[in-house]
Amino acid sequence: MPLNKPGHPARPGLSLKGRALKYLAAREHSRVELVRKLGPHAESPEQVEQVLDELEQRGFLSAERFAESMVHRKAARYGTLRLKAELAQHQLPSDITQAVTRQLQDSELERARALWLRRFGQPPQSPEERAKQMRFLAGRGFSGDVIRRVIKDGIPDPST
Repeated sequence: MPLNKPGHPARPGLSLKGRALKYLAAREHSRVELVRKLGPHAESPEQVEQVLDELEQRGFLSAERFAESMVHRKAARYGTLRLKAELAQHQLPSDITQAVTRQLQDSELERARALWLRRFGQPPQSPEERAKQMRFLAGRGFSGDVIRRVIKDGIPDPST
């Protein structure tokens, strides 16, 4: 925080609502994230809950938008398992998590293949290289079945 010049009064800090809107203007946040970020600036947890309830009622805070935003930002780099785990950390309602997970599973093979092509670009030449490629995709949260298909199929033939 910048120091005030002599003779100038101290500027008041942002209100909780102002802080929450500042965070939401930058990107979508889950309620759990905002509780964590606003907690140190609040007089009580009830004050934070009251501000977040108001923002939800006015449409500024939305679990659906947060889930869609997070998936949009991360789907090209991560598999369904990893994204599902991240969504669970934000304690979203189960219906939202299930809907997003279904969408992700439909495109998981294509996303895994695109990531594999960007990272490796060629089929493994040795068992060690195969294991390395499989570990990479597994670490990104792709399912075993999808990993085996990507590694087995290799680079798709553009003529088909």
